[in-house]
Amino acid sequence: MMTINEKQDQIIEEFSAFDDWMDKYSFLIELGNELNVLEEQHRTDQNLIDGCQSKVWLHAELKDGKIEIQGDSDAIIVKGIVALLLRVLSGHTPDEILNTELYFIDKIGLKEHLSPTRSNGLVAMVKQIRAYALAFKVKQG
Repeated sequence: MMTINEKQDQIIEEFSAFDDWMDKYSFLIELGNELNVLEEQHRTDQNLIDGCQSKVWLHAELKDGKIEIQGDSDAIIVKGIVALLLRVLSGHTPDEILNTELYFIDKIGLKEHLSPTRSNGLVAMVKQIRAYALAFKVKQG
């Protein structure tokens, strides 16, 4: 299995294939469309992310010491961002998630091409995933 940093490097490489941001947005939308459907039972207020302009749901479970994260959004570009975060972080241990610097976001230029509200939403999503990781780490003892 790839490490978090290998996944980040792969994403950076994929995005470097596109010259302009319209193509990158199209790629993000494509990634969002490939995202597994979040089951209705996980589309709860408890799984809604505060700080996002659009609706974003994140659900996490600990399986065999690794955090499996599912997510969805009602906005197509945000759904693509969710897909990127899940691709990088889902399937890793709480420690791996907590000890990783997410450098791909800056390297692909995502933050600078998002509106301030979407950028805040991205930060909120990352915070929530780290909060899940911390909670599972504590639970593991």
